[in-house]
Amino acid sequence: MRFGVNTFIWTSEFTRANLDLLPRIREAGFDGVELPVAQPAAFPAADVRRALEASGLECTVCSVILEDYSLVDDDADVRRRTQQHVRDVIRVAHDLGASLVNGPLYAPVGYLPGRRRTDDEWRRAVEGYQALVPDLEANDMTLAIEPLNRFETYFLNTAADAKALCDAVGHPRVGVAFDTFHANIEEKDLAAACRHLGAHVKHVQASENDRGTPGSGHVDWPGLFTALRDIGYDAWLTIESFGPHQGRFSSAVCIWRDIEPDVESIAFDGLRFLKTL
Repeated sequence: MRFGVNTFIWTSEFTRANLDLLPRIREAGFDGVELPVAQPAAFPAADVRRALEASGLECTVCSVILEDYSLVDDDADVRRRTQQHVRDVIRVAHDLGASLVNGPLYAPVGYLPGRRRTDDEWRRAVEGYQALVPDLEANDMTLAIEPLNRFETYFLNTAADAKALCDAVGHPRVGVAFDTFHANIEEKDLAAACRHLGAHVKHVQASENDRGTPGSGHVDWPGLFTALRDIGYDAWLTIESFGPHQGRFSSAVCIWRDIEPDVESIAFDGLRFLKTL
């Protein structure tokens, strides 16, 4: 298993100004970083890749659907623009040397229309992911779709629905990102939900129930690790949390306070805890 950390802990947008974080992250014992790519055209992929290689770090990429975009919108033009956005993220991930893109890549985080998803929206999502398969294959990339809790999306909340979505897409390069924060809210048994996903689990994000330091709350970490062993998972375990001063992004994920007195402790203390498991 490889241990990563999402740079959302420090910044909502990773730029050249953040490159000095990378050696510190490596010195702390991480194998890689997860880099947010929301605006692929502006992302300095070549410079970041050189800095990653100099620091001895690998990377994964996370992304979101931008405002006014949606893979499940009833407007075909919106869906086409959204597919192109995901294609652009895949290209940046390839340029970074990554082999995985993950995130809630179906509708904007925080978009809640006040109703359940429709059958038409489900069909559009399946078709949208299937349309991206050639890009995934051409870039040797895996796409891990992330279910979010009910307060952040209406479209995909549970492991069971994520499995059904992947089954409908029907391609091994499209799987699930299992996030312990969201699963702790939506699943009756976190470990059983992970086990139910089986080979569909392509990425795991480690986050405590309050987005704080892993091991400081009530997420069932021993159960999670047992489930990961049971399904033969041996890829990334990436610590994810968010700093409180990231503008609209903090608002989208409802971060209204300092989760820990020292936000870096989420990463560095969290890593020490996870490695004991």
